Amino acid sequence: MSLRRMYETTIIVNAALEDSDIDALINKVVGIIENHSGQIIEINRWGRRRLSYPINKKYNGNYIHLVFDTAPSTIPVLERFLILEDTVLRHLSLVLPKKLYDYRAKRAIEEGIAYSAINPDAQKQKEEKEETAQEETGKNLDSAKEVAENKSDDEKNETEAEVEAAESN
Repeated sequence: MSLRRMYETTIIVNAALEDSDIDALINKVVGIIENHSGQIIEINRWGRRRLSYPINKKYNGNYIHLVFDTAPSTIPVLERFLILEDTVLRHLSLVLPKKLYDYRAKRAIEEGIAYSAINPDAQKQKEEKEETAQEETGKNLDSAKEVAENKSDDEKNETEAEVEAAESN
């Protein structure tokens, strides 16, 4: 039985590293997860931040947050890699409950934050809604133009003004 769970891992990397080195580290972590039949859902680079306390005589760290779906047997392999990697100052991997994931998605949508990185289906749904809205607006404009053609001259001017106002929106 292959039980799959959703996990989140936060990694603090030495802030003195170049962006290309950090990208290489992220690619290694993603490679480990994907090689063990995992799926990356979200990668957030929180950037360089001051640490609350020094770690290995370092006062700044570069934070990386990953959300992924994989089998529990992948986590020890990932943890082992992160422990042996010299550039990683600290890391923490947790099981991400479905309720928390859904709450974050709902909150991001309410705040108007693009949630496509976390949930690719949300981006598709948003695009479909926009296309439907555009099609309906186009139909409304066409029907308003047809009505304008059938009315008298005085009524045409009023309807044309309404059509122009609708087009500008």
